[in-house]
Amino acid sequence: MNSRKHLDFLLAATVVASLAALGSAAAAEGDDFAYLTRPDSTLSVGVGYVNNDGARFGQYTGMNQSGGYGLLDADIAKRDDATGTWLKLTGRNIGLENRELKLEHNRQGDWGYHLDFSQTPRYEPYTANTAVTGIGSANLTIPTAPTATAPVQLKTQRKSVGLGLNKWMVGGFDVQVNFRNEEKDGERLFARGTAGGVGNFEFAPEPIHSTTRQIEATLGYTGERLQLSGGYYGTRYDNKNPALNFIGGVSPLSTFTPIGLLPDNQSHQLHLSGGYNFTPTTRSNFKVAYTKATQDDAFISGINVPLAPGIGTSLDGRVDTTLVQAGITARPMSKISLLANLRYEDRDDQTPVRLYSTLSGTTHNGENEPRSIKKTSGKLEASYALPMSFRLTGGMDYDEKKRNASPVRIVSHRDKTDETSYRVELRRSMSETVTGALAYVKSDRGGSDFLTTVLNNGSIGSNLIAPIHLADRKRDKVRLSVNWMPTEPLSLQFMLEEAQDKYSARDVLGLGPQQGKAQNYSIDASYAFSDAWQATAWASRNNTRIDQSSRAAAQIWVAALRNRGDAFGLGVMGKPNSRLEIGADLSHSDITDEYRQQAFSGAAITLLPDISTKLTSLKLFGKYAIQENTGVRLDYIYDLFSTDDWTWTTWTYVDGTRLTQSPTQKVHFLGLSGYYRF
Repeated sequence: MNSRKHLDFLLAATVVASLAALGSAAAAEGDDFAYLTRPDSTLSVGVGYVNNDGARFGQYTGMNQSGGYGLLDADIAKRDDATGTWLKLTGRNIGLENRELKLEHNRQGDWGYHLDFSQTPRYEPYTANTAVTGIGSANLTIPTAPTATAPVQLKTQRKSVGLGLNKWMVGGFDVQVNFRNEEKDGERLFARGTAGGVGNFEFAPEPIHSTTRQIEATLGYTGERLQLSGGYYGTRYDNKNPALNFIGGVSPLSTFTPIGLLPDNQSHQLHLSGGYNFTPTTRSNFKVAYTKATQDDAFISGINVPLAPGIGTSLDGRVDTTLVQAGITARPMSKISLLANLRYEDRDDQTPVRLYSTLSGTTHNGENEPRSIKKTSGKLEASYALPMSFRLTGGMDYDEKKRNASPVRIVSHRDKTDETSYRVELRRSMSETVTGALAYVKSDRGGSDFLTTVLNNGSIGSNLIAPIHLADRKRDKVRLSVNWMPTEPLSLQFMLEEAQDKYSARDVLGLGPQQGKAQNYSIDASYAFSDAWQATAWASRNNTRIDQSSRAAAQIWVAALRNRGDAFGLGVMGKPNSRLEIGADLSHSDITDEYRQQAFSGAAITLLPDISTKLTSLKLFGKYAIQENTGVRLDYIYDLFSTDDWTWTTWTYVDGTRLTQSPTQKVHFLGLSGYYRF
C-alpha cells in the first residue's frame, strides 16, 4: 500500500472510530418506540480493490491505480423532540480523495448553521513523458535539445471549506450568510511557444497554487403578497504564482521568461430580487444587480520583460455590470395564460486603453482592447385551452447585443446583432395514459454591417469570414414529445428534436459557416414488475453537424464537422426476499468526431481522420441484512474505455516531451462493506 493510500486508510479509520462512538451513544438512548420514530442513522465501512490502472476510471476519485482503497460513508442524525433541534453529520467517500463532510445544526423555523468540507482531485488522463524538471513549481528547467524522458503524472486538487448561518425572525424576515474558501493546488498542461513555425513549442506545465474566496449575505422577507431577497455577493481570487520562470530551452523560446500567469482579481455585487402577487392569478417578479469587478495585480517584470514607459505598474482593469429584469405572469381567464419578461444587462469595461507594444503591418496596434457589451432580451407568451383537451401556446423571443469596436481589429466584427424567434406549441392529453406535444421555433439573426480587419497602418485586411456567433443565421427547430403509460406499471417517454441552421456568406466565395444540423432522439422506459422489482431502459442518439469553408492564401477548402453520439442503458433493482436487495446497471456510449475535409482549389490538404471514443460500464450490487439494523454490501464495477484519439499520438514538443494515454483501459472494481443502522 503506497503512502497516499496509507494516509487515506488512517483517516478513514479515525473517522470510523469517532462516528462509531457517536453512533453508539445515540443508539443507547431511548426505547424501541423511540428507535422507530427517530430518523435513521447509518454507518458504512469497507474496502475496495481496483485490479488495474485506469486514468479515466479514477480521474476524479483518485482510484486511478491498482490496489486497495478505504470505503466509508456516514449519515448521523439526532433530533431533540422537545425543542425541534436537529444535529446531522454526513460523510461521503471519506476513505477516497473525492471526500465530503457536512455538519448541520438547526432548529426548525428559528436558526441554523452548517460547516462542510469537500476535496476533489483531477488526475490528468494523459501521461507526460518529459525531461522538464521543476514541475509543480514556478521555476522550470527545460532541456536545450530533445532529451530522454520519464513519465510524470499531472494532477490538480481542490479543497473547499464552507460555513453557512441562517436565522428566521418575526415579521417574515430571514438572514443568511455563507462563506467558502477553496484552495487549488497542482499542475496542468501548458506550453511556451510562438505562432511562427509548426511545432515550435516547449512543454511547460503551469503550477497551480491559488485561493478563491466567496461570501454572500442576504436579507429576505416573505409576506402574503410581497417577497424580497437582497444582499451582497463578493469573490476574491489570489494566485500564489504570478509568473512562470524558465531556465534553458531552445532559441528563440529561451528568451521568453518569465511568463505571466493568472492575475489576482475580485468582484463585488449588490442585488435585490423579489415578487408580488397582485391577485391569486397574477404575479410579477424582478431583479436588479450591480457588479464591480477589478483586476489590479502588479505587472511581472524582469531582465527579458521590461515594463514599457507610460503603462504604469498594473492593468487597472475594471468592469461594471448593471442588470435589470422584470416579468409578469397572469391568468385573466380560466383558459388563457399570459407571460411577459424583459431583461437588460450593461457590461461596461472601463479598463484604461494604453499602448503596450508596437508592431507594424499587423492587425494589432499594440493597445489593449476593452470589451463592452449591452444585452437586451424579451419574451412574450400566451397559452389558450382549446376544445378536446388541446392547449395552444405561442410566443416571441427577442435578443439584441451591442458591442464596442476597436480601431484596429484582429477579426471581422459587427457592432450589433439581433435575433427574433417565433414559437408555437400544441399540447394535448389524448387520454388518461397519453400526453403529447409538438413545438416549432423559427429564428432569424441579423445585425449591423460587418467591419473587416484593419491593419495598424490604416489599410483594410483580407478577412472576409464572419465569426459563427456574429454571422447571419436562420434557424428552424421542431420538437415532438410523447408520454405514454399503457399500463399502470409501464411508463414510456419519447422525444424527437431536429434543428437546421442556414448562414449567409459575406462574399461570392461563400467563406465561413454555411449550414448546420442537429438531431436528438431519445426514449426512456420504466416498468414495475411488482412492489419489489423495477426496471428501466433508455436510448439516445445525438447528431450535430456544421459545414464551413475557409481560405489560406489561394487555397480554398471545406469541412463538414460532425459529432455523433449513440448511447443506451439498462437497469434493474429488486428484493428477492426481505433480507436481500440486488441491482444492476449497464450503460454504453459511442461518440465519433468527423472532420470530412475537401480541397476546392490550390494544393491538396492533409485529411484528418475521425476520432471514436467508447465507454462501457456495468455496475452490480447486492445488499444483505444480517439483522434488522446491520448488514453487508457487495459492489462490482466493470469499466471499459477505448479511443483512437490521434491528437497527441504524432506530436512531440521541441524538448522531446510527449503526451500518451492507453487507448484501451479496462478496470474491474470490487468493494465489500458493512453497515450499521441506528
